[in-house]
Amino acid sequence: MIKRILIHLLAFLPLCNSALADPGDPNPWGVDEWTIQTSLYTWHRDPEDYHNNDQNLIGAEAYFNNGWLAGIAVFENSFFQDCQYVFVGRTWQIRQSEHWYFKLTGGLLNGYDEPYEDKIPLNGLGIAPAIIPAIGYRYKMFFSEANLGGLAALTITAGVRF
Repeated sequence: MIKRILIHLLAFLPLCNSALADPGDPNPWGVDEWTIQTSLYTWHRDPEDYHNNDQNLIGAEAYFNNGWLAGIAVFENSFFQDCQYVFVGRTWQIRQSEHWYFKLTGGLLNGYDEPYEDKIPLNGLGIAPAIIPAIGYRYKMFFSEANLGGLAALTITAGVRF
């Protein structure tokens, strides 16, 4: 299932590229860069023995010429349920650093099912809005991020840009 979702994302983003383009701008929605990442570890604020600290996350992002990004992440949540997060966002350099940045994404989160559907707010239909802030460090084509999952968890990821 994870591979199928990732393949759909990779097929869908180029379509967004041409459909959202502004005729007055040469190509603001052209993809400037891609990233692929995976989770390394998750820390829970209130750890329980049953919490999953290895989310098996696989994520892909497209960074557009106009500064926006779009992506998808598939992972196992803290309760070992398959989840998907489809999002858009932006990044900002921290203090003019060429390495450190802040990233903010917002999108839809699916997969928190019974009996854990109330662990995330506004999950009445099984799909909830989510906002995920992150602090990242980039060196050449490699990067790592600390992503805040609400007030409950912090996930460390690493990946490559190409």
